[in-house]
Amino acid sequence: MTRTVVESKTKTAIIGFDQPFCVIGERINPTGRKKLAAELEAGDFSTVESDAIAQVAAGATVLDINAGVVYNSNPDPNETEPPLMRKMIELVQGLVDVPLCIDSSVPGALEAGLAACEGRPLLNSVTGEEDRLELVLPLVKKYNVPVVAISNDDTGISEDPDVRFAVAKKIVERAADYGIPAHDIVVDPLVMPIGAMGTAGIQVFTLVRRLREELGVNTTCGASNISFGLPNRHGINNAFLPMAMGAGMTSAIMNPVALPVKQAEIEARKIAATAAGIVLPEDMDDETFCQLFGLGSTKPRPGKEMEAIRAANFLTNNDPHGGEWIRFNKPILKEGEKEAGARGGRTGGRRRRA
Repeated sequence: MTRTVVESKTKTAIIGFDQPFCVIGERINPTGRKKLAAELEAGDFSTVESDAIAQVAAGATVLDINAGVVYNSNPDPNETEPPLMRKMIELVQGLVDVPLCIDSSVPGALEAGLAACEGRPLLNSVTGEEDRLELVLPLVKKYNVPVVAISNDDTGISEDPDVRFAVAKKIVERAADYGIPAHDIVVDPLVMPIGAMGTAGIQVFTLVRRLREELGVNTTCGASNISFGLPNRHGINNAFLPMAMGAGMTSAIMNPVALPVKQAEIEARKIAATAAGIVLPEDMDDETFCQLFGLGSTKPRPGKEMEAIRAANFLTNNDPHGGEWIRFNKPILKEGEKEAGARGGRTGGRRRRA
């Protein structure tokens, strides 16, 4: 069986056909997050810290670290990304113990991340472009780390799945020239949005099967790409992930966290409930209200995609006896509450004889 090993200082994660699905948390990435980008330029890492902790708590196996912010004060990423990547990695690995995925298009940032990482990180990424192969593969060999291989080359991203397979094969073969084994290549076959290409799902399932059977490599993807631009994206993602797993996909770069319900949404629902004649207890807290009315939670928690992945792990026997599924579905206890059956003060039962 193909196994890709990634490590932190204290923990090992294995990506493999016979392993539970590897969730690579994507949220430490300033792309499209103006608030986070502004914080990073100002030297504020509070969101990075909270995102790291929340993703691991939600079940992320690996955390992706992306320092791709374009500073207003200096737009040259070759100067700004390497020190920022080093800082972010040092900070995150001081907070959580899961392995990391170093994510950048800047070679200097990749090497800075590799130098700062404890253990054996996953490098994200190499493509089939000649200059990228010549820059990244020597780093992969030098640091003896696995790498994500994205199936596009100098011609761009092809809509033809056969072309994307050929690019992946080319990368695997070029890696072999450097002495990099296929089990250290995790191929991203590129998931297209189903809203723009009706065959996107079928394409990626077919590609994943070919990559597993013909090249013997593990696979990953940006899971949310499949639902881009569509309503109820979680519903599509929840269907896509188990289907991709069934086709042989072994990991995904994704958000494992369901974000807290906004206070404005809670207040609006309370007003609606009152208008409907529902009398709410004065001492009801927002968390209880959210749970009673199906809003979610006031705190970060595992997202619905994580529920689908846990169920699929159970159904494919990658969660023997369903232990993880049972733990995942235990109710979150409020402060001061005890789990049912937990031993505390005696409240009943047989008395001991004198």
